[in-house]
Amino acid sequence: MKSILLSTVAVAMTATFATADGHSVVRMGTEGAYPPYNFINDAGEVDGFEREVGDELCARAELTCEWVTNEWDSIIPNLVSGNYDTIIAGMSITDERDEVIDFTQNYLPPEASRYVGLSEDADINGMVASQVNTIQAGYVADSDATLLEFATAEELIAAVKSGEADAVFFQGSFLEPIVAEDPEIVWVGEPVPLGGGVGMGVRETDGEMKAKFDAAITSMKEDGTLNTMITKWFGDEAELF
Repeated sequence: MKSILLSTVAVAMTATFATADGHSVVRMGTEGAYPPYNFINDAGEVDGFEREVGDELCARAELTCEWVTNEWDSIIPNLVSGNYDTIIAGMSITDERDEVIDFTQNYLPPEASRYVGLSEDADINGMVASQVNTIQAGYVADSDATLLEFATAEELIAAVKSGEADAVFFQGSFLEPIVAEDPEIVWVGEPVPLGGGVGMGVRETDGEMKAKFDAAITSMKEDGTLNTMITKWFGDEAELF
């Protein structure tokens, strides 16, 4: 699950997610560039696991959702600044991020991050590519490897194929279909568990909204709906609740 390593953030603003007539509207912020979590479909609309989960959560919480896309590297500052009301974008729950924003309970269990390269003996202590502001990038930076950061996940595989990077270190569920479909890309080494699962990010002032989403997530876990969606988007081998 993605995780941002923050250097600076804006001062928190109070959420205003209810209109004058009391009708609740929540702007759901996502990246739109991280399949199968979230992506833009051929119709130009937000799609993927998190669109399906988010719409169901809003229905159960009796909230009207509007979907907003934002680049990953500024997704937390723009939540804090009030450009949208939630982050639902494959975001791992971390202690560092929790100092800046608040989280719902997780709607995806923790999963392992993985290395890939052009051969099974690719040098994971050499030049390793990861996406900027993620826990995977932070892990590489703290290792013996040299970190190469890229703005989008799609750029990582290109860096390995061009020889710019020796390996990629990123979220296993993102890399799995690439390994399955691209004969040049193979797993390297063992999985590395990182993060505390994926949750919705909200401003620390939005306790009422957080409580609504927490209750909705709990109901989806209890009736099996969430596990059904996880299996649909991530396959039968995915971790379930």
